[in-house]
Amino acid sequence: MPVAAKSTLDNVSDAFLEFWRERHLCTLTTVRQDGTPHVVPVGVTLDAGTATARVISSGTSHKVRQVRAAGPEGARVAVCQVDGRRWSTLEGRAVVRDDPESVADAERRYEQRYKTPRPNPRRVVIEISVTKVLGNL
Repeated sequence: MPVAAKSTLDNVSDAFLEFWRERHLCTLTTVRQDGTPHVVPVGVTLDAGTATARVISSGTSHKVRQVRAAGPEGARVAVCQVDGRRWSTLEGRAVVRDDPESVADAERRYEQRYKTPRPNPRRVVIEISVTKVLGNL
């Protein structure tokens, strides 16, 4: 059943939620200053209750620098995952969190979906406030 574009995650199906709990590699798309897309593989966790997606990363990565450069209002981004005919994209505004509590929370969520992340003292979290959901589930 196709998932129509939504402004929140309030009415998504159980199949949608399960798809975002399964272990899938995802992509994060940010936009460079010249307007071209920067697409990289990432692990994403989704908190449907708060419509928040999270990506852990090194604070020195290009994707993190792009999100930070967007300022306090955040950068427009998209995360996507695909498995055969099933796919889902989450669009929203991203900000970088580097406080220990946010990083630890994101690491716990990542461990639940994927595996224990390797130690990284420069780790930060790209936190995405999801505003639009697309997909076919």
